[in-house]
Amino acid sequence: MGEPAGIGGEIALQAWLRRRDSGLAPFLMLDDPERLAALASRHGWAVPVRAVTEPAEAPDLFDHALPVLPVPLPTAPQPGIPDRRNAPAVLHAIELAVTLCRNGTAAAMVTNPIHKAALYDAGFSHPGHTEFLAALCDVSRPVMMLASERLRVVPVTIHVALKRAIDLLDTDLIVETTRITAEDLRDKFGIARPRLALAGLNPHAGESGGMGKEDAAIVAPAVERLRRMGIDARGPLPPDTMFHAEARQTYDAAICMYHDQALIPIKTLDFDSGVNVTLGLPIIRTSPDHGTAFDIAGQGIAKPDSLIAALKMAATMAAHRAHVG
Repeated sequence: MGEPAGIGGEIALQAWLRRRDSGLAPFLMLDDPERLAALASRHGWAVPVRAVTEPAEAPDLFDHALPVLPVPLPTAPQPGIPDRRNAPAVLHAIELAVTLCRNGTAAAMVTNPIHKAALYDAGFSHPGHTEFLAALCDVSRPVMMLASERLRVVPVTIHVALKRAIDLLDTDLIVETTRITAEDLRDKFGIARPRLALAGLNPHAGESGGMGKEDAAIVAPAVERLRRMGIDARGPLPPDTMFHAEARQTYDAAICMYHDQALIPIKTLDFDSGVNVTLGLPIIRTSPDHGTAFDIAGQGIAKPDSLIAALKMAATMAAHRAHVG
Protein backbone atom coordinates (compact mmCIF):
# COMPACT_ATOMS: atom_id res chain seq x y z
CA MET A 1 0.00 0.00 0.00
CA GLY A 2 2.49 2.61 1.12
CA GLU A 3 1.23 6.06 2.12
CA PRO A 4 -2.38 6.30 0.81
CA ALA A 5 -2.08 10.06 0.22
CA GLY A 6 0.98 9.59 -1.97
CA ILE A 7 1.51 8.25 -5.47
CA GLY A 8 1.74 4.55 -4.54
CA GLY A 9 -1.75 3.62 -5.72
CA GLU A 10 -1.35 5.52 -8.99
CA ILE A 11 1.94 3.91 -9.95
CA ALA A 12 0.63 0.46 -8.99
CA LEU A 13 -2.36 0.90 -11.29
CA GLN A 14 -0.10 2.09 -14.10
CA ALA A 15 2.26 -0.82 -13.53
CA TRP A 16 -0.66 -3.21 -14.02
CA LEU A 17 -1.61 -1.39 -17.24
CA ARG A 18 1.93 -1.93 -18.50
CA ARG A 19 2.11 -5.55 -17.28
CA ARG A 20 2.43 -7.09 -20.75
CA ASP A 21 4.83 -4.56 -22.27
CA SER A 22 7.00 -4.70 -19.15
CA GLY A 23 6.87 -8.48 -18.80
CA LEU A 24 5.69 -8.33 -15.20
CA ALA A 25 5.10 -11.47 -13.20
CA PRO A 26 1.71 -11.57 -11.42
CA PHE A 27 1.56 -9.50 -8.25
CA LEU A 28 -1.00 -9.06 -5.50
CA MET A 29 -1.82 -5.67 -3.97
CA LEU A 30 -2.34 -5.36 -0.21
CA ASP A 31 -4.53 -2.29 -0.23
CA ASP A 32 -8.05 -0.92 -0.02
CA PRO A 33 -9.86 -2.06 -3.19
CA GLU A 34 -12.29 0.86 -3.03
CA ARG A 35 -9.54 3.45 -3.02
CA LEU A 36 -7.76 1.78 -5.96
CA ALA A 37 -10.97 1.54 -7.96
CA ALA A 38 -11.71 5.20 -7.23
CA LEU A 39 -8.21 6.21 -8.37
CA ALA A 40 -8.57 4.24 -11.60
CA SER A 41 -11.96 5.82 -12.28
CA ARG A 42 -10.70 9.35 -11.52
CA HIS A 43 -7.91 9.07 -14.07
CA GLY A 44 -9.84 7.10 -16.68
CA TRP A 45 -7.60 4.04 -16.40
CA ALA A 46 -9.21 0.77 -17.44
CA VAL A 47 -8.07 -1.27 -14.45
CA PRO A 48 -10.63 -3.77 -13.15
CA VAL A 49 -9.92 -4.10 -9.41
CA ARG A 50 -10.84 -7.46 -7.89
CA ALA A 51 -10.81 -8.19 -4.17
CA VAL A 52 -9.59 -11.69 -3.27
CA THR A 53 -9.88 -13.69 -0.08
CA GLU A 54 -6.75 -15.80 -0.65
CA PRO A 55 -3.41 -14.81 -2.25
CA ALA A 56 -3.51 -18.02 -4.31
CA GLU A 57 -6.30 -16.45 -6.41
CA ALA A 58 -3.97 -13.75 -7.75
CA PRO A 59 -2.11 -15.54 -10.58
CA ASP A 60 -5.27 -16.62 -12.39
CA LEU A 61 -6.84 -13.16 -12.05
CA PHE A 62 -3.82 -11.04 -12.89
CA ASP A 63 -4.02 -11.06 -16.67
CA HIS A 64 -7.47 -9.48 -16.75
CA ALA A 65 -7.81 -7.75 -13.35
CA LEU A 66 -5.69 -6.32 -10.55
CA PRO A 67 -6.00 -8.69 -7.56
CA VAL A 68 -6.20 -6.97 -4.17
CA LEU A 69 -6.13 -8.57 -0.73
CA PRO A 70 -8.23 -6.03 1.19
CA VAL A 71 -6.63 -3.81 3.82
CA PRO A 72 -9.45 -1.32 4.53
CA LEU A 73 -8.63 2.30 5.27
CA PRO A 74 -10.52 4.01 8.12
CA THR A 75 -10.81 7.27 6.18
CA ALA A 76 -10.73 8.15 2.49
CA PRO A 77 -7.28 9.57 1.70
CA GLN A 78 -6.85 13.05 0.25
CA PRO A 79 -3.98 13.30 -2.27
CA GLY A 80 -0.98 15.03 -0.77
CA ILE A 81 -2.46 15.21 2.74
CA PRO A 82 -1.45 12.27 4.96
CA ASP A 83 -3.88 11.29 7.70
CA ARG A 84 -2.63 9.62 10.86
CA ARG A 85 -5.90 7.69 11.11
CA ASN A 86 -4.76 5.58 8.17
CA ALA A 87 -1.37 4.76 9.72
CA PRO A 88 -2.51 1.46 11.34
CA ALA A 89 -3.68 0.18 7.95
CA VAL A 90 -0.35 1.14 6.34
CA LEU A 91 1.54 -0.76 9.03
CA HIS A 92 -0.82 -3.73 8.85
CA ALA A 93 -0.19 -4.03 5.10
CA ILE A 94 3.56 -4.20 5.74
CA GLU A 95 3.16 -6.75 8.53
CA LEU A 96 0.86 -8.89 6.38
CA ALA A 97 3.27 -8.81 3.45
CA VAL A 98 6.13 -9.96 5.69
CA THR A 99 3.98 -12.79 7.05
CA LEU A 100 3.05 -13.93 3.54
CA CYS A 101 6.71 -13.95 2.52
CA ARG A 102 7.96 -15.67 5.64
CA ASN A 103 5.40 -18.48 5.40
CA GLY A 104 6.10 -19.03 1.70
CA THR A 105 2.74 -17.79 0.41
CA ALA A 106 4.46 -14.96 -1.48
CA ALA A 107 7.86 -15.07 -3.15
CA ALA A 108 8.77 -11.44 -2.41
CA MET A 109 7.39 -8.12 -1.22
CA VAL A 110 7.57 -4.78 -3.01
CA THR A 111 6.78 -1.79 -0.84
CA ASN A 112 5.38 1.52 -2.00
CA PRO A 113 6.80 4.64 -0.30
CA ILE A 114 5.60 5.46 3.22
CA HIS A 115 5.44 8.81 5.00
CA LYS A 116 7.33 8.40 8.25
CA ALA A 117 5.99 11.58 9.87
CA ALA A 118 2.41 10.32 9.62
CA LEU A 119 3.45 7.03 11.17
CA TYR A 120 5.38 8.75 13.95
CA ASP A 121 2.26 10.74 14.82
CA ALA A 122 0.47 7.41 15.25
CA GLY A 123 3.14 6.02 17.58
CA PHE A 124 5.47 4.31 15.09
CA SER A 125 8.75 3.70 16.95
CA HIS A 126 11.16 2.72 14.16
CA PRO A 127 13.47 5.10 12.26
CA GLY A 128 12.04 3.97 8.93
CA HIS A 129 10.70 1.26 6.65
CA THR A 130 13.88 -0.80 6.58
CA GLU A 131 14.27 -0.89 10.36
CA PHE A 132 10.63 -1.93 10.76
CA LEU A 133 11.10 -4.79 8.31
CA ALA A 134 14.25 -5.87 10.12
CA ALA A 135 12.37 -5.96 13.43
CA LEU A 136 9.55 -7.99 11.88
CA CYS A 137 12.12 -10.44 10.53
CA ASP A 138 14.19 -10.59 13.74
CA VAL A 139 17.25 -9.17 11.97
CA SER A 140 19.64 -6.78 13.68
CA ARG A 141 21.67 -5.58 10.69
CA PRO A 142 19.73 -4.87 7.48
CA VAL A 143 21.69 -3.45 4.55
CA MET A 144 20.35 -0.98 1.98
CA MET A 145 21.32 -1.45 -1.65
CA LEU A 146 20.30 0.78 -4.55
CA ALA A 147 20.37 -1.07 -7.85
CA SER A 148 19.77 -0.53 -11.54
CA GLU A 149 20.91 -2.25 -14.70
CA ARG A 150 24.06 -0.12 -14.72
CA LEU A 151 25.13 0.05 -11.10
CA ARG A 152 24.62 -1.40 -7.61
CA VAL A 153 25.68 0.64 -4.58
CA VAL A 154 25.60 -0.05 -0.84
CA PRO A 155 26.15 2.74 1.70
CA VAL A 156 27.78 1.54 4.92
CA THR A 157 26.31 4.45 6.89
CA ILE A 158 22.92 5.69 5.79
CA HIS A 159 20.60 8.40 7.08
CA VAL A 160 22.90 10.32 9.39
CA ALA A 161 24.74 13.63 9.13
CA LEU A 162 28.09 13.38 7.39
CA LYS A 163 30.00 14.19 10.59
CA ARG A 164 28.09 11.45 12.39
CA ALA A 165 28.73 9.02 9.53
CA ILE A 166 32.48 9.49 9.92
CA ASP A 167 32.21 8.91 13.66
CA LEU A 168 30.18 5.72 13.12
CA LEU A 169 32.45 4.25 10.47
CA ASP A 170 34.67 1.42 11.66
CA THR A 171 36.26 -1.71 10.27
CA ASP A 172 33.70 -4.09 11.80
CA LEU A 173 30.78 -2.18 10.27
CA ILE A 174 32.38 -2.19 6.82
CA VAL A 175 33.16 -5.91 7.03
CA GLU A 176 29.65 -6.85 8.16
CA THR A 177 27.96 -4.69 5.52
CA THR A 178 30.15 -6.12 2.77
CA ARG A 179 29.72 -9.71 3.97
CA ILE A 180 25.93 -9.41 3.91
CA THR A 181 26.11 -7.85 0.46
CA ALA A 182 28.27 -10.67 -0.87
CA GLU A 183 25.96 -13.34 0.52
CA ASP A 184 22.82 -11.81 -0.96
CA LEU A 185 24.43 -11.11 -4.33
CA ARG A 186 25.21 -14.81 -4.45
CA ASP A 187 21.94 -16.18 -3.05
CA LYS A 188 19.41 -13.68 -4.42
CA PHE A 189 21.10 -12.35 -7.56
CA GLY A 190 22.77 -15.52 -8.80
CA ILE A 191 26.32 -14.06 -8.86
CA ALA A 192 28.55 -17.00 -7.98
CA ARG A 193 31.54 -14.92 -6.84
CA PRO A 194 30.57 -11.29 -6.32
CA ARG A 195 33.24 -8.67 -6.99
CA LEU A 196 33.02 -5.83 -4.48
CA ALA A 197 34.76 -2.47 -4.80
CA LEU A 198 35.14 -0.50 -1.59
CA ALA A 199 35.28 3.27 -1.90
CA GLY A 200 37.67 5.29 0.17
CA LEU A 201 36.23 7.79 2.60
CA ASN A 202 38.49 10.70 1.69
CA PRO A 203 39.46 12.26 -1.66
CA HIS A 204 41.88 10.01 -3.54
CA ALA A 205 41.29 7.37 -0.83
CA GLY A 206 43.34 9.45 1.58
CA GLU A 207 46.34 10.10 -0.72
CA SER A 208 48.63 7.90 1.43
CA GLY A 209 47.52 9.74 4.56
CA GLY A 210 47.88 13.22 3.15
CA MET A 211 44.09 13.69 3.00
CA GLY A 212 43.06 11.78 6.09
CA LYS A 213 44.06 8.68 8.01
CA GLU A 214 40.70 6.84 7.92
CA ASP A 215 41.27 4.93 4.69
CA ALA A 216 44.49 3.34 5.91
CA ALA A 217 43.26 2.86 9.47
CA ILE A 218 39.66 1.71 8.87
CA VAL A 219 38.88 0.81 5.24
CA ALA A 220 42.08 -1.00 4.22
CA PRO A 221 41.96 -3.39 7.22
CA ALA A 222 38.35 -4.19 6.33
CA VAL A 223 39.40 -5.15 2.80
CA GLU A 224 42.12 -7.43 4.15
CA ARG A 225 39.71 -9.15 6.54
CA LEU A 226 37.18 -9.66 3.75
CA ARG A 227 39.81 -11.23 1.53
CA ARG A 228 40.77 -13.62 4.32
CA MET A 229 37.09 -14.56 4.51
CA GLY A 230 37.22 -15.54 0.83
CA ILE A 231 35.31 -12.47 -0.42
CA ASP A 232 36.52 -10.81 -3.62
CA ALA A 233 36.96 -7.29 -2.25
CA ARG A 234 39.33 -4.51 -3.28
CA GLY A 235 40.02 -1.00 -2.12
CA PRO A 236 39.98 1.53 -0.73
CA LEU A 237 39.52 3.05 -4.18
CA PRO A 238 39.44 6.76 -5.04
CA PRO A 239 35.71 7.56 -5.06
CA ASP A 240 35.97 10.02 -7.95
CA THR A 241 37.15 7.37 -10.42
CA MET A 242 34.90 4.45 -9.43
CA PHE A 243 31.74 5.22 -11.33
CA HIS A 244 32.61 5.87 -14.96
CA ALA A 245 31.48 3.25 -17.48
CA GLU A 246 34.77 1.34 -17.74
CA ALA A 247 35.27 1.19 -13.97
CA ARG A 248 31.74 -0.11 -13.39
CA GLN A 249 32.50 -3.18 -15.47
CA THR A 250 35.08 -4.34 -12.93
CA TYR A 251 32.75 -4.94 -9.96
CA ASP A 252 29.25 -6.19 -9.13
CA ALA A 253 28.58 -3.69 -6.35
CA ALA A 254 30.26 -0.62 -4.91
CA ILE A 255 30.47 -0.42 -1.13
CA CYS A 256 30.37 3.26 -0.21
CA MET A 257 31.18 4.87 3.11
CA TYR A 258 28.24 7.28 3.37
CA HIS A 259 24.82 8.00 1.89
CA ASP A 260 25.54 10.54 -0.85
CA GLN A 261 28.71 8.80 -1.99
CA ALA A 262 26.46 5.90 -3.00
CA LEU A 263 23.25 7.60 -4.07
CA ILE A 264 24.57 10.46 -6.19
CA PRO A 265 26.11 8.21 -8.88
CA ILE A 266 23.16 5.83 -9.18
CA LYS A 267 20.57 8.60 -9.24
CA THR A 268 22.61 10.42 -11.86
CA LEU A 269 22.84 7.30 -14.01
CA ASP A 270 19.28 6.02 -13.60
CA PHE A 271 17.02 8.36 -11.65
CA ASP A 272 13.69 6.90 -12.83
CA SER A 273 14.46 3.19 -12.65
CA GLY A 274 16.59 2.72 -9.56
CA VAL A 275 15.42 0.12 -7.04
CA ASN A 276 15.88 0.05 -3.27
CA VAL A 277 16.71 -3.49 -2.10
CA THR A 278 16.98 -4.54 1.55
CA LEU A 279 19.72 -7.11 2.00
CA GLY A 280 20.25 -9.31 5.04
CA LEU A 281 16.59 -10.25 5.47
CA PRO A 282 15.23 -13.81 5.29
CA ILE A 283 12.77 -12.51 2.68
CA ILE A 284 13.11 -10.56 -0.56
CA ARG A 285 12.11 -6.91 -0.34
CA THR A 286 12.42 -4.23 -3.00
CA SER A 287 10.97 -0.76 -3.31
CA PRO A 288 10.89 2.15 -5.76
CA ASP A 289 13.78 4.51 -5.20
CA HIS A 290 11.62 7.58 -4.60
CA GLY A 291 9.28 9.02 -2.03
CA THR A 292 5.56 9.70 -1.72
CA ALA A 293 5.67 12.70 -4.11
CA PHE A 294 2.86 14.56 -2.35
CA ASP A 295 3.34 17.50 -4.73
CA ILE A 296 2.02 15.49 -7.68
CA ALA A 297 -0.19 12.96 -5.88
CA GLY A 298 -3.65 12.63 -7.37
CA GLN A 299 -2.68 14.13 -10.73
CA GLY A 300 -2.04 10.86 -12.56
CA ILE A 301 1.36 12.01 -13.82
CA ALA A 302 3.68 10.00 -11.56
CA LYS A 303 5.95 7.66 -13.49
CA PRO A 304 5.69 3.96 -12.58
CA ASP A 305 9.16 3.10 -13.95
CA SER A 306 10.85 2.60 -10.59
CA LEU A 307 8.00 0.46 -9.26
CA ILE A 308 8.05 -1.65 -12.42
CA ALA A 309 11.80 -2.08 -12.02
CA ALA A 310 11.29 -3.04 -8.36
CA LEU A 311 8.65 -5.62 -9.29
CA LYS A 312 10.84 -7.13 -11.99
CA MET A 313 13.90 -7.22 -9.75
CA ALA A 314 11.92 -8.89 -6.97
CA ALA A 315 10.73 -11.58 -9.40
CA THR A 316 14.26 -12.15 -10.70
CA MET A 317 15.66 -12.38 -7.17
CA ALA A 318 12.95 -14.85 -6.18
CA ALA A 319 13.80 -17.01 -9.19
CA HIS A 320 17.52 -17.00 -8.33
CA ARG A 321 16.78 -17.81 -4.71
CA ALA A 322 14.51 -20.70 -5.69
CA HIS A 323 17.27 -22.06 -7.94
CA VAL A 324 19.92 -21.77 -5.20
CA GLY A 325 17.54 -23.25 -2.62
